[in-house]
Amino acid sequence: MAASECQFPTALLRGCALSVAPPTQRQHVLLCVCSMASSAKKRAIGLGENPADSDDSSDENPEDDDESGEEDSEASEEEINEEVIVDFEAHTILSSDYNGIKKLLQQVFLKAHVNTAEMTDLIIQQSHVGSVIKQAEVPEDSDDDDPDEVFGFISMLNLTERKDVQCVEEVKELIVDQCEKNSTPSMTEQLEQILSDTSKPVGLLLSERFINVPPQIALPLHKQLQDEIAEAQRTNKPSGRCHYCLMISKTCKETSKNIPARGGAPKDEYMFVNAEEEFFYEQAIMKFHYSVQDETDSCLSGRWSFDDVPMKPFRTVMLIPQTECPLSWTNSKNT
Repeated sequence: MAASECQFPTALLRGCALSVAPPTQRQHVLLCVCSMASSAKKRAIGLGENPADSDDSSDENPEDDDESGEEDSEASEEEINEEVIVDFEAHTILSSDYNGIKKLLQQVFLKAHVNTAEMTDLIIQQSHVGSVIKQAEVPEDSDDDDPDEVFGFISMLNLTERKDVQCVEEVKELIVDQCEKNSTPSMTEQLEQILSDTSKPVGLLLSERFINVPPQIALPLHKQLQDEIAEAQRTNKPSGRCHYCLMISKTCKETSKNIPARGGAPKDEYMFVNAEEEFFYEQAIMKFHYSVQDETDSCLSGRWSFDDVPMKPFRTVMLIPQTECPLSWTNSKNT
């Protein structure tokens, strides 16, 4: 998806501000007012039914089922299109966020042999870098099961510092293996050299959120992460010094379009699930795509399409010099 199509730069800068609480509180608040699908919408999509219908409605009026079918369908669609205004906050990552973070990591790695439980532990251990996204205020009459639900998170894992950790080695093995299958021998060799060069650390940038959380929250989160990485480097804490940034982005492509056997297809052939990651793609010095069609029947563990066009799920791997990452956001503001 081209930047002009998603109009990400304009949307990104609208209605967002970031303030940081004192260090003793270790909580920063993302003031972001966004249009987001209501709880009714999420349930309707997940169950394939109108959440307004009561459990016993069909039993009370069985003779009206056929006549009311069309009306129910229209009512369901009307409710699914409903939007609500939601305030999001970004908090320091805590141990209580374990399940939410792990679930989001599984969106990325799917059935790949990567220990997401161990990776989640690492993210929580280095809470000085990264944030989780939560709803600012949950109404008392809300029917959400978990009022402290994690809607997204962002963090950076230094793969060079953690080179002896199982999940880190599994990620590197996954990336190299997919590069070998979907790119050129020279790129694979270059990638292996970069990952093994301890003088130029590689950081795995992880930024995941629910599909109905809009991209407006991305800019302040990434800028805050950059500040935290700089502070970690100044104080000699983990994940403070990275020469390269490695990203694994969720992307999709129309099933009717063919993918070259080796090498990357043009960027506009792919649609980025997280729209802001297109700008990282433009800065990447190394990039390739691999299909995850055999690991899931959708892009996000559900049947997903754009304008009724079936989409095939991919992962797009990008390697960006750390010095170029802030330029991605500069470009987004100037577009």
